[in-house]
Amino acid sequence: MKNILAILTALLLAVAVVGYLFFEPLQAFTYARLTRDMFVAYDNDNFDPGPLAGSRFPGINASYRGGKIQLVEEFAGRNGMVFIADRSLDWCPYSMRHIIELQKSSGDFAAAGIGMLAVTYDEPDLQQAFIEKYGITIPVLSDNNALSFKTLGILNEHYQRGDYQYGVPYPGIIVINPQGEVVGKLFLEGYRTRVDAAAALTFAKAALKIE
Repeated sequence: MKNILAILTALLLAVAVVGYLFFEPLQAFTYARLTRDMFVAYDNDNFDPGPLAGSRFPGINASYRGGKIQLVEEFAGRNGMVFIADRSLDWCPYSMRHIIELQKSSGDFAAAGIGMLAVTYDEPDLQQAFIEKYGITIPVLSDNNALSFKTLGILNEHYQRGDYQYGVPYPGIIVINPQGEVVGKLFLEGYRTRVDAAAALTFAKAALKIE
């Protein structure tokens, strides 16, 4: 009996070690499979939540580097900015891939004078783990009690308080000009789809009238 218990214990330990060693590669493989077809070249539906084009971008209520952020102007470039609303950088593979792809194009946005700002519902420590792992330089803010997403009219209302997904937004991008006005939006109804980074940059430049 003792031998059987010893063998079972050894097997369980071996399974745990293998699981630990291969968890990240398996997760990366799974996420890559899930997100391989997530990008499209343009906003191809009529889903259009959020502030109206031509309206002033409202204040937000979010946390960043231990402080509270209510105005987004400090993140703007000389020609305006893009406000990126995403679900979670902790458990949503589509949000993770979206931010990673936008990060790859962040130099092109900067060269066009367009600032970038991302907001998710995650706690700051969970965001920081993602930021450090993938070398994200785009400022990532943590929404406070869904107040920013509620104010913007992009809170996903399919979830109720108590649900672990409560507080996530409809993912998308809002383009804001130097005067603080909303001049364009990119929102797709399905949370598994995003406009790709190059197309988002082209759209933002057109909305901001950048030659």
